[in-house]
Amino acid sequence: MRISQNGLPASLMIGATLALLSGVTGCARDEAPVPETEVAAVAAVEPVLDGADQLTHGRYLVETVAGCGNCHTPHLPDGLLDPSKKFSGPFVIKEPVFEAHASNITPDVETGIGAWSKDDIVHAIRNGQRPDGTYLGPPMSFGWYRGMSDTDVQAIAAYIKSVPAVRNTVPKSTYQFPLTGYGPPVTHVPDMPKTDQVKYGEYLAGPIGHCMDCHTTYVAGRPDMKQLGRGGNVYTNVFNLGVTAVSANITSDTTAGLGSWTDDEIKRAITTGVSRNGRMLAKMMPFALYAKMEPSDLNAIVAYLRTLPPLSAATAPAAKP
Repeated sequence: MRISQNGLPASLMIGATLALLSGVTGCARDEAPVPETEVAAVAAVEPVLDGADQLTHGRYLVETVAGCGNCHTPHLPDGLLDPSKKFSGPFVIKEPVFEAHASNITPDVETGIGAWSKDDIVHAIRNGQRPDGTYLGPPMSFGWYRGMSDTDVQAIAAYIKSVPAVRNTVPKSTYQFPLTGYGPPVTHVPDMPKTDQVKYGEYLAGPIGHCMDCHTTYVAGRPDMKQLGRGGNVYTNVFNLGVTAVSANITSDTTAGLGSWTDDEIKRAITTGVSRNGRMLAKMMPFALYAKMEPSDLNAIVAYLRTLPPLSAATAPAAKP
């Protein structure tokens, strides 16, 4: 099983991550380059604007960089999200030691989380604990969510409370190991100022977008922070689409990573799923959601990626625990 930064179960990160940026790790499909018309169509999605009020800010985070729907909304055969079942689950993730069903997080009282308060949702996101005291399990990225600021996590909770309720019963997830918590409860995290572009990009790629969960090499079931951004983790049958993907090396290494990529090439990969060589990347990342990000946030993420120390390619893809 995957283990969080503090040594407890955390995530396989099938959610919103920079999962498949580079063909150098073998994650690009072997197919003809994507026609520019298709690239333009993906890139022309309607942006989601951020704002100062809580609901607007929450919608922005959920519908863009946080990418909650990438797990909590079923995927259509083409890999896109099913708009008729938004946030209602269930997306099923099967691993040797668990079978996780992404829950219905709409406000439906009987099948969703309509009975939860906003504080209940905040506590569940940060600390992986339901109102009844039981713990949530992988693949939620609790090891990263613990660093989410009060303003941002409360805005996310408020927006989730406001979305249309969808009645959809989701099976209970099962785990072959105990879920005992993720460390001391987090009750307060200050805001991350946007004045430092690199630090804010690190925050977006970490606690908010949990990109680094996929892109940090796992060793013995734990993310090896000395290999931050090196990737190499294997994901089979992504979203039940019959695709096996390997998380890319997104360090500044010029051969194995993104060191020789231009900023525009990185942005295109994040927002359209098209690699620098023109080939389509496996639809593990919610490209259409990332395409809605504010340009300043996208720039901050790229600025942060530029600071990751160069690491050569892993000798072999990291085996799934």
